[in-house]
Amino acid sequence: MQRIELMAPAGNFESLQAALDNGCDSIYFGVEQLNMRARASMNFTLDDLEEISARCKAKNVRTYLTLNTIIYDHDLSIVKTLLKRAKDANISAIIAMDQAVIGMARELDLEVHISTQINITNIETVKFYSLFADTIVLSRELSLRQVKKITDQIEKDQIKGPSGRLVEIEIFGHGALCMAVSGKCYLSLHSHNSSANRGACKQNCRKKYTVIDQESGFEMEIDNEYIMSPKDLCTIDILDQVADAGIKVLKIEGRGRAPEYVARVIQCYRDAIDSLYDGSYDKNKVISWMQELEKVYNRGFWNGYYLGQKLGEWSSESGSNATQKKVYLGKGEHYYEKAKVGQFKMDAYDVNIGDTILITGPTTGAKEMVLEQMYVNDAPAEKASKGDEVTIKLDFKVRRSDKLYKIVKTEFAKA
Repeated sequence: MQRIELMAPAGNFESLQAALDNGCDSIYFGVEQLNMRARASMNFTLDDLEEISARCKAKNVRTYLTLNTIIYDHDLSIVKTLLKRAKDANISAIIAMDQAVIGMARELDLEVHISTQINITNIETVKFYSLFADTIVLSRELSLRQVKKITDQIEKDQIKGPSGRLVEIEIFGHGALCMAVSGKCYLSLHSHNSSANRGACKQNCRKKYTVIDQESGFEMEIDNEYIMSPKDLCTIDILDQVADAGIKVLKIEGRGRAPEYVARVIQCYRDAIDSLYDGSYDKNKVISWMQELEKVYNRGFWNGYYLGQKLGEWSSESGSNATQKKVYLGKGEHYYEKAKVGQFKMDAYDVNIGDTILITGPTTGAKEMVLEQMYVNDAPAEKASKGDEVTIKLDFKVRRSDKLYKIVKTEFAKA
């Protein structure tokens, strides 16, 4: 059984740091507008490439730049600039679907990964793209049995990419699913002239609809189901079967998600993957991981198509089913290095000793902890309120860009 590479999403520096702090092996990210999350997340700029590369290199984490949208003629000069800057910044690989992007990346000797947008479902297509790419993301609609057939054939036929290594297979492991085949949806384009395939999805499928019979005028509301909105993919409870399928890379979806989402999901899957290889993966651990995953944004979970199910696991809510949410309290002001104390200004609500707090920031990532002691306006206190100056003992530096939150239960939390 080969060791699985855990690939984390990064929509901004907070999420990037959260991924690095919680044990990812690689990260994927977008720059500017030419990626499939151009609208959903903040995205990075060209000038961020060097810092992204440096932070990841320090942790021995690989970096993958997504350039996986439909490309038009007027985009080509931008693509060339992006690829050259990625090459100069020592970005590990480019995730692409358009032949122009693939060709330009190979001319620069950049490693290429084939996006799921191409919808690869068989070994012959894998052989074709092995001429250009070292890693191939298979269609999301395949079962694990079909995935294993492909990985076995790669091994048998010794199918190698440009690097000379056997082609590696990547699949999605966790996060939002689209009702369209491998994400190629046109609803948003038809309704809002905003193309999902250019990273500008309006998420029509996440809404509730009434079905109307055009002949009779009969209306039917689909009771309790968002009929085009699948539940989120989760494979942590079948990770042993995923590993047996011979995949190399497990991709976590979520470049539009908050840093605490990235932190918790990566932490859970890091523990799960490590447990596979030390022999401690079991049902009790799975139950614990599932409880942790339920705390952050989700639409409910299912195993996708991997076990051979047909699509039919629909969301019952328009938004998240998370059992927790964050409430903004204030922002960082100062960090006292010698005392290892962070200072915050309370802008809203109250916080008490015993509450769970979350601190996020571009360098901090996402740090969650139980508040055991604090000083309020230079005196020990049990409670802090809006307008107070709060100091907390912390083993990491607090910056002015950091934000302080309180974690509270939601209506979905079990009593």
